[in-house]
Amino acid sequence: MARRRASARTPTRTPRRRFRPLRWLRRWLVRGLMGLIVVMTGWVLLYTVVNPPGGLYIFNEYRRLGAVERDWVDIEAISPHMARAAVAAEDADFCLHWGFDMGAIRAALEAGARRGASTITQQTVKNVFLWQARSWPRKALEAVMTPMVEAAWSKQRILEIYLNIAEFDEGVFGVEAGARHYFGVAAADLTLVQAARLAAVLPAPRQRDAARPAPAVRRRAAAIMDGAATIAAD
Repeated sequence: MARRRASARTPTRTPRRRFRPLRWLRRWLVRGLMGLIVVMTGWVLLYTVVNPPGGLYIFNEYRRLGAVERDWVDIEAISPHMARAAVAAEDADFCLHWGFDMGAIRAALEAGARRGASTITQQTVKNVFLWQARSWPRKALEAVMTPMVEAAWSKQRILEIYLNIAEFDEGVFGVEAGARHYFGVAAADLTLVQAARLAAVLPAPRQRDAARPAPAVRRRAAAIMDGAATIAAD
């Protein structure tokens, strides 16, 4: 009888766990961060084989202007002069670094805000995946995605995408549209002088004209031509 009573006793309840909001928030932040990294990785890998349709900036310009000039061309259909001129103008150590040019970053820090240090890879990440306005969230995402792009894409692919999404004038994006806009030729037919002038407008495309270059643009283009010749020799 005693044994039967013992078996009929109410089982002991497991004490309920105390809700800890900080632990819950930390857990969901980690999950959200991991999910974001998975999405970014998939996005980067997608563009190893799919050409980017454009970026947020191009989309905003399309809405503002009603239309933009842009025609994708493969790297094989871009003059080698243009590829070398872009590297000479924007990122001389492009083939040597892993996305960040530490020497240029140190020089930029020493010069304050008077010069930039963004590599071609960083500019490509910003133009394809992010937005233009400077902010700490954008810089943080750029710092995460730049090594991803360097790991997933070849240098040739990075340069191909960069040249197809860079702005050369208001509403003019990509080297094919830039070549036709300024010189009436295809990107494949750009001469060294034309390529250097196109590269010379890249830092400030809305204030510079490749077809009718100001003296400062001519001097910059001449320096770019020298740099491109060095790259060709190497």
